[in-house]
Amino acid sequence: METTGTVRRPTAERMRDTLERLVTERDVWVSTAHPEHGPHQLPLWFSWDGQAVWMCTSATSVTARNVREEPRVRLSLPDTFDVVLLQGEAECFPEQEVPAAAAEAFAEKFGWDPRTEEGSFVYVRVTPRTVRAWRGVPELQGRVIMRDGTWLEPLPLRR
Repeated sequence: METTGTVRRPTAERMRDTLERLVTERDVWVSTAHPEHGPHQLPLWFSWDGQAVWMCTSATSVTARNVREEPRVRLSLPDTFDVVLLQGEAECFPEQEVPAAAAEAFAEKFGWDPRTEEGSFVYVRVTPRTVRAWRGVPELQGRVIMRDGTWLEPLPLRR
C-alpha cells in the first residue's frame, strides 16, 4: 500500500475532495444483495444532486431486483488509493416517476436520456447514511466523514 508522501488531510478537506469527486466522477461501483441470491456488484454511471447519488438501470436488472428486496447498498468510487465509500438506502423510481431535475441532470451529464429509450428503466436514488474517505494508511484513522446521514463538519461553501 502506498504511503510515501501521503499527508493526512483534515476532515473538512476530505469532505471537500469527496464532494468534488461526487460531482465530477462518471462511474460508481454498486454493491447490492438479495436474501436468496447473495451479493451482486457492478459499475454504473451516476450523478450527484448534492444529497443523493442517482443511477439508472434496466427495470429487470439484478440491481433493481435486489434493491426492491433489500434497499441497503454500498457504493464506491473506482480508485483504490483515494477511497470513497458510501453506505445508504436505495429507492427505485420508474422512469415515469423520477423527479424531473434528477432525470435531466443525469441526461445532461451523460448525453443519454433513458426516458427516451425503448424498454423499461428505473432510476435508483441512494441517500448516504455513512461516507468514508481516505488516501492511504495515514488517513485510515478518522476516515468516517458522514455518520447517520450527517456530515461531521459543516459543508464547504460553493463558489
